Amino acid sequence: MSGAYNWRTDAAVARAGYFDDLASHGLDLFSFYFGNFKKVSGITAQQQGLYSAFDAIAACWLHESGITGCGRWNFGCADSADCVRISGSTGRIEFSIFDEAPVRLITAASECKELTIEHPAHVQQPHVEAMRDSLLRGTTHPSPGCAGAHTAWVMEAIMNG
Repeated sequence: MSGAYNWRTDAAVARAGYFDDLASHGLDLFSFYFGNFKKVSGITAQQQGLYSAFDAIAACWLHESGITGCGRWNFGCADSADCVRISGSTGRIEFSIFDEAPVRLITAASECKELTIEHPAHVQQPHVEAMRDSLLRGTTHPSPGCAGAHTAWVMEAIMNG
């Protein structure tokens, strides 16, 4: 973090900084996997003082399905970690939202299986193709506008505590 101007860190444009730009993708994915969020709360802070937007956000939530979750986004750390962990009764799944890292399945017996899913050359291409097919062929898009609106509500709930 250099402190140089960037629209992503200007609170007048994105009050939660990089969170506003990036977190929606993971939160939308969680909604797709576990159902709509029912209850959400969060804490925000400006820890580094390098720019006007928040640089640290923590949240916890409850999905309508009864599944609970939590997340931390800290854009002022010396190291970067993009890791999602889904823990269940017989093991866990770990994966990255943005990094090209393998999906890992770790069983309760500590057995580990990895699956590498390469990013497409143009990361938005599958999304754009699905929009095209939805508009021209009448197929159902996996991420309709109501999903985006729900994710926007989740992010606002996190930002408002």
